[in-house]
Amino acid sequence: MVNRTSTYIVFGVGILLAVVGFLMFGLGGVVAGVAVCFLGIVLFGLSFIPQPSPPEGAPAMSEGGRLAGIFFEPSRVFQSLRARPHWLVPLVIMAVLAFAYTTAFTSRLTPERIVSFTNDKLVERGFIPADRAEQIKQQQIEQAKSKPRIAFSIFPTFVGAFLLSAFIAALYLLGVLLFGGRLGYWQALAVAVYAFLPVAIIGRVLSLVLLYVKDPDDIHPILGGETLVTDNLGALVKPADSPVLFAVLSAFGVLAFYHLWLTATGLRNAGERVSSGSAWTIAVIFWALGLVFAVASSALFGNFLS
Repeated sequence: MVNRTSTYIVFGVGILLAVVGFLMFGLGGVVAGVAVCFLGIVLFGLSFIPQPSPPEGAPAMSEGGRLAGIFFEPSRVFQSLRARPHWLVPLVIMAVLAFAYTTAFTSRLTPERIVSFTNDKLVERGFIPADRAEQIKQQQIEQAKSKPRIAFSIFPTFVGAFLLSAFIAALYLLGVLLFGGRLGYWQALAVAVYAFLPVAIIGRVLSLVLLYVKDPDDIHPILGGETLVTDNLGALVKPADSPVLFAVLSAFGVLAFYHLWLTATGLRNAGERVSSGSAWTIAVIFWALGLVFAVASSALFGNFLS
């Protein structure tokens, strides 16, 4: 459960960040503060959702035990989260890893190459007027090189990770209820966060290693910004030749199925009256929805993959 007092603190921190950002960068610097303020508002709303009472005999695990156990004994971890749902620490870990990789990726490939590639594609689609493309590009390159702006970006990264997890948790909750099971919102949020934690750690760490092993010229400025791990069938086709087919095949990979298994394990052990078949069905349904979203995005913005 979220402490209501802490939501006021989060909102206040957001206002402070917005003021500092405005004084340093103008209107463009208030993004981090606005994001944190919005997080405070969302947390305030969620604070009215009650925390479940731990049942007798529920397994108790320390935070460190859960973080290590999710790799080796996930069923026990999710059983512990059913009684005492925790989500903040793993979410912070994932946000920090995402921030670290994005920062390293930008530095390795250089802001000039990433911004130029992205802006050229935006001009092709008509999102940026051709006569203003050069001016916008120079502004974005300057912003990408600003160390204070880079530091401030950790806040939107965390807020984005939380909002996505909160949305997925709501879907998990709905899915379990439709299948006749019981699952509290906080348990659903814990499942959403912990089920993705091992995938995020493995993917980000391997991507950081590959980032400095591979030649930067061989790394795609858009696709590489998400991951450099090639563990899926997407390696069989070139993204530029068939963006939609690439999106479909990329969904069939080791880490994707690992996440699928962890999600099913989490729903079965964190919920009540959730059979293994129901848990797997719910997990596969939302995996399929993610695939549909990826295919739609590739169909609409396939030129960014060339």
